[in-house]
Amino acid sequence: MIPRYTRPQLAAIWDPQTRYRIWFEIEAHAADAMAELGIIPQAAAKKIWEKGKSATFDVARIDAIEREVKHDVIAFLTHLAEIVGPQARFLHQGMTSSDVLDTCFNVQLVRAADVLMADIDALLAVLKRRACEHKFTPTIGRSHGVHAEPTTFGLKLAYAYAEFFRAKERLICARTEVATCAISGAVGTFAQVDPRVEAHVAKAMGLAVEPVSTQIIPRDRHAMYFATLAVVASSVERLATEIRHLQRTEVLEAEEFFAEGQKGSSAMPHKRNPVLSENVTGLARMVRAYATPALENVALWHERDISHSSVERMIGPDATGTLDFALARLAGIVDKLVIYPANMKKNLDRLGGLVHSERVMLALTQKGLAREDAYRLVQRNAMRAWKEETEFASLLKADHEVRKHLSEAELTQLFDMEHHIKHVETIFARVFGS
Repeated sequence: MIPRYTRPQLAAIWDPQTRYRIWFEIEAHAADAMAELGIIPQAAAKKIWEKGKSATFDVARIDAIEREVKHDVIAFLTHLAEIVGPQARFLHQGMTSSDVLDTCFNVQLVRAADVLMADIDALLAVLKRRACEHKFTPTIGRSHGVHAEPTTFGLKLAYAYAEFFRAKERLICARTEVATCAISGAVGTFAQVDPRVEAHVAKAMGLAVEPVSTQIIPRDRHAMYFATLAVVASSVERLATEIRHLQRTEVLEAEEFFAEGQKGSSAMPHKRNPVLSENVTGLARMVRAYATPALENVALWHERDISHSSVERMIGPDATGTLDFALARLAGIVDKLVIYPANMKKNLDRLGGLVHSERVMLALTQKGLAREDAYRLVQRNAMRAWKEETEFASLLKADHEVRKHLSEAELTQLFDMEHHIKHVETIFARVFGS
């Protein structure tokens, strides 16, 4: 995790002290279950909790042991035995390392998902507020980067709101997918550990039991989780890219907030660049990149290998931490986004009314013209208006073929901006509710 792009709450989930605390809880809950089943003494389970519950694990000591034994879980258990004392011999009875590692990893992914869903809630709140603020602010819609037909800036933000609402639903599904526990022993047969131990640990850790594990929890679950993060990141990039385009000098319909004292360029004092949106775009690319190794982790050898382990040590903290940072930054961008309705109006009028061409064509078809003929008449005038930079409506009113079918008053009415935003309330009701 790079500190520059990591927020404290997410970083804490992946901190070594947190990881060892979760490992301890898994081992201690398993000991409780074994004590209830009469497998280990009740006093041993009690002593494990008494000694370990408030302990601060010595990360440096565990690292030193691992350098000797070349095994992280054994290193932890050795250190835990130093804390617990003789009763530590009852720890890890019938369990394998993956029981601890995989269950812990899933706990961390669940906690990270909770943070990410809170991030999306915060983003949804600002998107809704700004969308309602500009519900009826007319602006030009673009396809292929070229002026198409009018829309409103509120609709642009409503679109983003609906997209991130879906993102949260996907995260909920991904969280459920990965929230499983496996305490099934070597190769997952429960030969040395009772399935009731797994059920107890799962309930205590807020997880579901893994129906069948092969010493490890199936990695298709994790592939789904990281693929979901990648989709959410793509939505982040889509909105950030829209903002970047709107801030271009030739467009300037919206702009990132530029604080007093902020500097945009080391060379050009006039520059105000969309650096936050560009940063978010780059971060989204990184989150998507983590999805590929997660997908490749699904195909492991037989009941298990550890080719997935090194991958997950990186992508777990990096993917969740990076997306957390990107979502929070995007919410801040939208919250302070500077909107320029006057520039939107200027751009709407830039092509002299060409944005109403479809409505004119449809009106001609309703007067009896074939669609091909109507298209030809409208396009003929549209291309001239484009080339000569003249008013489209004036050309249509001077075209005798057009005037055979549409009066001057009818043509004027076809250039009414209100026509294009008459269903905005309907769309908002669909997105935000009545």
